[in-house]
Amino acid sequence: MNLEGYRGSALEFLKSKRLNVGDKVRLRAKGLQLEGVLMPSYSNDDRIVVIKLNNGYNIGISIENISEIELIEHFQLKETETKTSDQFKKSEVKIISTGGTIASKIEYETGAVRPALSTEEIIEFEPEIREIGEVSSEVLMAILSENMKPEYWERVADAVTRAFNEGNVGVVVAHGTDTMTFTAAALAFSLPSLPGPVVLVGSQRSSDRPSSDAPINLYAAVYTAKHAPFGEVVIAMHGTTADDYVLIHRGVKVRKMHTSRRDAFQTINGLPLAKFLWSEKKLKLLSSDYKRKGELKVDAKFDPRVFLLKFYPGMPVDIVYWLTDRGFKGIIVEGTGLGHTASEFAEAFKYATEKGVFVGMTSQCLFGRVNMNVYTTGRHLLRAGVVPLEDMLPEVAVVKLMWGLAHHKTMEELKSFMITNVTGEINARHLEEYFPRWHHGT
Repeated sequence: MNLEGYRGSALEFLKSKRLNVGDKVRLRAKGLQLEGVLMPSYSNDDRIVVIKLNNGYNIGISIENISEIELIEHFQLKETETKTSDQFKKSEVKIISTGGTIASKIEYETGAVRPALSTEEIIEFEPEIREIGEVSSEVLMAILSENMKPEYWERVADAVTRAFNEGNVGVVVAHGTDTMTFTAAALAFSLPSLPGPVVLVGSQRSSDRPSSDAPINLYAAVYTAKHAPFGEVVIAMHGTTADDYVLIHRGVKVRKMHTSRRDAFQTINGLPLAKFLWSEKKLKLLSSDYKRKGELKVDAKFDPRVFLLKFYPGMPVDIVYWLTDRGFKGIIVEGTGLGHTASEFAEAFKYATEKGVFVGMTSQCLFGRVNMNVYTTGRHLLRAGVVPLEDMLPEVAVVKLMWGLAHHKTMEELKSFMITNVTGEINARHLEEYFPRWHHGT
């Protein structure tokens, strides 16, 4: 009997009706007649029965409200669907799960999304990925992405390394979308040479919703991991709100630009590396400027004593002195425009740099690059020791500085590292098509 996740009174209720997960059932609850498929339960309430309705939505119903339930059709599990990760130890692509919405279920009594699925269960939502090749899986952690930490980046890098050493040609990392760009940057600096793609993938809507982007994103990620010609860290997410294609973004040039849209991720100051066309099931390269595959190298070590300082009018300058005196070793500034703060910060930044703190300047504008030689304020900040960081995204600069602090002993070495394009984080040339055009009306 398969009643995964059920316990207590709901378990006993379903056992008494001789029902299994996957069975098609008809029930009456509070005068309503409903039909659907009995689903696994991930509810904290042991009275809840979960049904996937014919319209694709899942609902949780308390057994106290069910007056009648009958079997319509038993679920027959196909032999190909019974394969588990253990049978795929000689896999081509390994999926490493860290949590997030793509690895989450609805908590039916509250409506909240929480981490609940193993990676094998993720695959069940898009069984077609088995057609791509042999897939194995590992649940490394099950956290929401806002709980990610530098020490966890090191664990992910180690897991990716193991996956390649096991013989996989590519690796997929399932991750929450909110901090996925930080992890992508961390892996990009930690894995300077790769024998195949490392594809981070997430979803904006959980896997059990009809509008979920999880199945297509996951399929595209696995396909990219196996077939893409590059050896670098990328992010695979929907390119439109429809199911047209998935964009493959360079991991150090992408940002989540919307809270909830399925096409929330956009490449900044560049173009995506590739596009996975869903209807054709093929990968179309959009750029030849990618890192070639090479021998696996890993060096995952970070110093977290870095602060991201977003300047705003009226910000108290004392924050810089406080950070310096509290032992922070690096400050990444999100300045205005070409890389500015209020003039009074020049003296504070001079104090910090003389105390051995690295201060790097990025722009809140995101598009374009920092140029601190144009205006007097910028030149004063340069003389105070602030380092302009070209067109690097602020969050990428934070991660790069954490990695740099853990690997460079002198300030001169660190400065040289921070202004050097290591893994595509700095784009020396900007083309007209890199800047998005917003709707201007009709």
